Amino acid sequence: MSNDIILQISNRIKVKRKEGRITLQQLAEDVGVTKGLISQIENNRTVPSLNVLLSIIRSLQIDLNDFFDKLETFENSGPVIIKASQYQAIEKEYTKGTFYYRITSFKHQGKLIDIILYKQDKNAKKGYVSTQAHEFNYMIKGKAEYTIERKKYVVDEGDSFYYDARKPHLSKCLSDDPYEMLVVYFFDEE
Repeated sequence: MSNDIILQISNRIKVKRKEGRITLQQLAEDVGVTKGLISQIENNRTVPSLNVLLSIIRSLQIDLNDFFDKLETFENSGPVIIKASQYQAIEKEYTKGTFYYRITSFKHQGKLIDIILYKQDKNAKKGYVSTQAHEFNYMIKGKAEYTIERKKYVVDEGDSFYYDARKPHLSKCLSDDPYEMLVVYFFDEE
């Protein structure tokens, strides 16, 4: 379930690019940015500038009105119940054996908050990543090692931690079964 406008925009870009069978590299070259930036935009790791967003829409040959039509806003004064079947599997770049499931995303006091259920296999292939956000993580099941600025931290079931995810970081599963973690991203709006 996706109720945040920025999240919906990034998802529409990815869907339209894939529908047109356009690679990340092709879109990046046409827009005049890096492949990594397009990937970060599609995976909601960064918010594109207006110029870049319009260039992407133009490159994908989408009518501007059609692209922004029917974006939902998250306005609900009551509790929000999200069933597990509604979690949205999302692909992240440069990973194998890692699984991201978006629970929900919304804005609070002008800040984008993205809530993810993250799972990682023992033999996952994943390099260092950084996200334009701060992260709060709660280990639901398993054990993991995080490397942040060359320091290693071990997180066990029931542990939680908060850090600046803009710093390159690497996670490694230390348990035999995949570990499961609740990840809350707090994005800074620019």
